[in-house]
Amino acid sequence: MLAICAVAAAWAVEPAMSSQVSPASAPQERRGSACWGLTRAGGKRSLLYDAFMLLPALLFLVFLVARARSSLRKLFRSKSNIMTTYYAFLWIISILNVCWCFLEMWQTRHGQAAITWNVMSIGTRFGMVLLEVSVVIFLSQGYLTSSWNALMHTLTLSGTVAAIDAILKAIYIFWVGVPLFVLGDDAGDGKKWGFWFIHSFIFAGVYFIILMLPYTKWRDHLPARPSFYNYVFILFVFNSVAVLGSLLLCFGADFGHCLYSLAGFSYYALYPPLLYVTFLADFFKEEDFQLEDIYYSEMKDAGYFDADWD
Repeated sequence: MLAICAVAAAWAVEPAMSSQVSPASAPQERRGSACWGLTRAGGKRSLLYDAFMLLPALLFLVFLVARARSSLRKLFRSKSNIMTTYYAFLWIISILNVCWCFLEMWQTRHGQAAITWNVMSIGTRFGMVLLEVSVVIFLSQGYLTSSWNALMHTLTLSGTVAAIDAILKAIYIFWVGVPLFVLGDDAGDGKKWGFWFIHSFIFAGVYFIILMLPYTKWRDHLPARPSFYNYVFILFVFNSVAVLGSLLLCFGADFGHCLYSLAGFSYYALYPPLLYVTFLADFFKEEDFQLEDIYYSEMKDAGYFDADWD
């Protein structure tokens, strides 16, 4: 990881320029690209694109609110530190995701608050990377550990990875002056898209190795849960599309914006639901089954099923 950081830092050696960080400084929109027209307007993100980003994030937050009562009841009864921690993280990331989308839409119209935008982007990605990595680490153990120490060990490892990732991005944005989270007429910007290429390539490579492990001698040490491999495969696809898009943009191909925007949309919009389905859905389904048993027992005690025995 240190070698990667050194390579990335050596790639971008130009001094920082504050004007590079501001979304308002994005160049004018290019012509002749359908993807560019969909995702950009006047050199900035299109409000239509931002609305598509916001809708699934907002719907999932509404889903969490609707299920909050039964979910909290299950967490209180189970007293599971692990599930409670991940459920709390999921709420935090979902709220940050919605705030991030609203701030993006506000910037599209006003083009201000560049520092707030970059801090929000780094913070949101930090939380998502922490969850992304920690779920892989925890599920790879096959639920063999459930103690508080095991949870802290998992969060420490994933938090270290997420912190290095966030610090590197902060250095690029605020010190080197590379606008990582500002998309404009930047096809051919090797420093920016080279960073995202390396970043996405590392994550895609790790997920590819995990997907190949079941075909090696270590397969008996891996979890048997299909949801784990579905989770890893989907993240591998997200990062692979980002790799291809950033590579095309490194060479100045505008079509890379289409692929990279697709990967970004998929990650921000679909990762929180993916985490819920993979890690929490089965846990909360048990609450529904328990409620059905309670209702059945109450109805049986009340004599509703006596006629069935006559």
